[in-house]
Amino acid sequence: MTREYLKKATLTAKSDATEVHEIVKNILSDIEAGGDAKALEYAKKFDKYEGNVILTQEEIDAACDLVPEKLKQDIQFAHSNVKKFAEAQKSTVSDVEVEIVPGMIAGQKAIPVDAAGCYVPGGRYSHIASAIMTVTTAKVAGCHHITACSPPRPGVGVAPAIIYAAHICGADKILALGGVQGVAAMTFGLFGLPKANILVGPGNQFVAEAKRILFGRVGIDMIAGPTDSLILADETADAHIVATDLVSQAEHGYNSPVWLVTDDHVLAEKVMGLVPTLIDDLPELNRENAFAAWRDYAEVIVCDDREDMAACSDEYAPEHLTVQAEDIDWWLERLTCYGSLFLGEETTVSYGDKATGTNHVLPTSGAASYTGGLSVHKYMKIVTWQRATREGAKEVAIATARISRLEGMEGHARAADVRLAKYFPGENFDLTAEG
Repeated sequence: MTREYLKKATLTAKSDATEVHEIVKNILSDIEAGGDAKALEYAKKFDKYEGNVILTQEEIDAACDLVPEKLKQDIQFAHSNVKKFAEAQKSTVSDVEVEIVPGMIAGQKAIPVDAAGCYVPGGRYSHIASAIMTVTTAKVAGCHHITACSPPRPGVGVAPAIIYAAHICGADKILALGGVQGVAAMTFGLFGLPKANILVGPGNQFVAEAKRILFGRVGIDMIAGPTDSLILADETADAHIVATDLVSQAEHGYNSPVWLVTDDHVLAEKVMGLVPTLIDDLPELNRENAFAAWRDYAEVIVCDDREDMAACSDEYAPEHLTVQAEDIDWWLERLTCYGSLFLGEETTVSYGDKATGTNHVLPTSGAASYTGGLSVHKYMKIVTWQRATREGAKEVAIATARISRLEGMEGHARAADVRLAKYFPGENFDLTAEG
């Protein structure tokens, strides 16, 4: 099979990782050593903010009062959908127990982590939806304490709509800190917060690198790069809708890749002709982002047939994958690597980004080949337990002793030996590895 690239990316969505790593590592070290005072110093430097860091109830109420009623209703609608889907996800995980052999019982428990730290971007755009996605799922999972953290704007503070969303979705504390200092505050338990067990939510390259460095000390949802989107379209697709959807995702940032994969050369040419005009029609900031993303990172690929289209998509493993083609069920069964799948013209990534109910915190940069996005399961520990009667453990003890000795782990073997000797005195067991 052959693939024709009508447009090939000239750049890849990667930053200068070494430089960013050193900057973030030094900031984290400073804040861990200097505590609250050092975090405030970085807030003043980077956020140009010297206001209250942990918002009081009065400040939260005042911010909520600033949010227009119609926007409140939209946020409540999105929250309801995300909560409903998260509750459905949670129902797929249950405590179980099974009798492995007579008298030997093993089980599973799903236990939510105690404290979650939810980062909500608030720089170029106020990511209201990220507050909904991260805080709601943590609440449904059953986390005992949820901190929502978002960068304040100079002289303004955290965007009122973000405060409102975090508040109604169940945040216990709202932290007015951005970037690495915000991540550090949640991780190290600054300003009276409990130390986070898990950090979730999207952010810029510095936030992503902070999560990468801290992973191990805390859990993270994933290490996210620039958002990316791929559209699979055949001759039945509407070129204007395809082009609009590509542009809608390119506006995320200058380095946000968008890809069109099709088996129809005519459609590909139409879309490529429409995109520049649609970009020109955007507001200035959005236009700059979309223009750079389309110029440097976008690709248009023409494949031989739908099987090759699907194979191409799986190789890219996009964060967002849209299918605008015939026989939707075939694509649903065939495709295997994506963060979230949008089937048919009647849905779009924008719906999932804001209000459908599925989570928009998704794997980027090909990570969808091995992981999914944020869900209630990310906030939960699936742990196991066991108990046994003495008779039920008898054969397990014998097997354990023999396997341990074969491995050369005599101490393990003796932990089984002493139980057999105590529970079954006078019985002789062949516990040698060769037996």
